[in-house]
Amino acid sequence: MKIYLAALSLFLFFSCQTKESEDQLSAHEGKIQVEGGELWYKVMGKGDGIPILTLHGGPGGTHRYFYKLSPQNEDRKVILFDQLGSGRSDYHTDTTLMTVDHFVNQVKAVVDHLKLEDFYLLGQSWGGALAVEYYMHHPEGIEGLILTSPLISTPRWEADADTLVTELPDSLQKIVLEANKTGEYDTPEYDKANSYYWSQFGMRTSKKSHPMDTVEVSGNSVIYNYMWGPSEFRCTGTLKDFDRTASLSEIEVPVLFLTGEFDEARPETIKYFNSLVPNSRFEVVPASGHSTLNDNPEDYNRFIKDFLSNQK
Repeated sequence: MKIYLAALSLFLFFSCQTKESEDQLSAHEGKIQVEGGELWYKVMGKGDGIPILTLHGGPGGTHRYFYKLSPQNEDRKVILFDQLGSGRSDYHTDTTLMTVDHFVNQVKAVVDHLKLEDFYLLGQSWGGALAVEYYMHHPEGIEGLILTSPLISTPRWEADADTLVTELPDSLQKIVLEANKTGEYDTPEYDKANSYYWSQFGMRTSKKSHPMDTVEVSGNSVIYNYMWGPSEFRCTGTLKDFDRTASLSEIEVPVLFLTGEFDEARPETIKYFNSLVPNSRFEVVPASGHSTLNDNPEDYNRFIKDFLSNQK
């Protein structure tokens, strides 16, 4: 009788644990307390495959473009969240919270809150840097990485930007070069150069809305300027010396590298990063810039689905 009761207790315990885990991953949204405020998150979809946890760009960006990952919900859930300071998470301008370690801790808080035992980590742009950084600190549970237009090395990013700036009209090149000499970036002329650069290598098509994207939220320019700088092609912030190139060979899970055909994260560079990761794939999203999910969501989602279908 005692053995039966003990077995029954164990069965009920593990059943409750499984049910609790399933409840945590049902489609819903909520808040998580972390140092400095609350993180907003959303679980979308009903598929029962291994979920995808997304890390948006910036720093200081928002989750909104990840709604275009909704085709993945046929197979699995997709988890969105806004990093602290932007979007639907609590706003702040506290520079002591604007460190890579703090962002890593935020990802860990989401993983722990949702009790994610197995998941894929998808990072776009700055989110790609954060995904690699998180993996190096907490590899447990990560079945694979999807690094889309990732920031891996700021020096390499700026070198690529210098190359792309040479494709701008001469008048805009002069504005950029002069600003780099003087350090005066807060001018209408520099904004014009940055906007044109973005139209060529950032978002090449008109901004596309998604039916699920119903709440207007904005990013945090204070975080962006403090950690990155005045433009996509100039880093003056705390990420100036960020470089995880040497760590890529240590990644032991499958990795998909994605970038746009005309991306500021240049295909040549992302292909090089791909060559440093033993078990990785590289794909170029046609007819797109850095905003690959906006410019060409069909191919973007197709590449991810194909990658995941070859995993367990």
